[in-house]
Amino acid sequence: MEINLYDNYQKPFGVEAGEIMTKVGEYFGTEKTVSLILTDDAEIWSLNRQFRGVDRPTDVLSFPADEEEYLGDIFISVDRLLAQAEEYGHSAEREFAFLLVHGLLHLMGYDHHDPEQEQEMFTKQEEILNALGYRRIK
Repeated sequence: MEINLYDNYQKPFGVEAGEIMTKVGEYFGTEKTVSLILTDDAEIWSLNRQFRGVDRPTDVLSFPADEEEYLGDIFISVDRLLAQAEEYGHSAEREFAFLLVHGLLHLMGYDHHDPEQEQEMFTKQEEILNALGYRRIK
């Protein structure tokens, strides 16, 4: 999997995004391409309001593409990423990997609109993160 990074955040945040993206991309082992856009709360809030009708910031948004080789776009709020890493007591690297995997699973058709779907998606996320060495501490 090829993951193209677009950094709209423009501030260092203590994560080697390229290394994590490579590990995650290799895990999925597909030839498809994804765009990853790092942003802040203001931009993701605007996108969340515009496309989901939810008037608040969120941590990650995924927009699937209707193309053969292109899966779609993933937006990650670095502001949310850093706050959640602190809140959950784990590293920013682990939170980045979690949000990237979460976004990719959405692009691959996983969802969490009901408890059964949520359990399936979150089990898959933890399986992937554990395999890549990003275990949950708490």
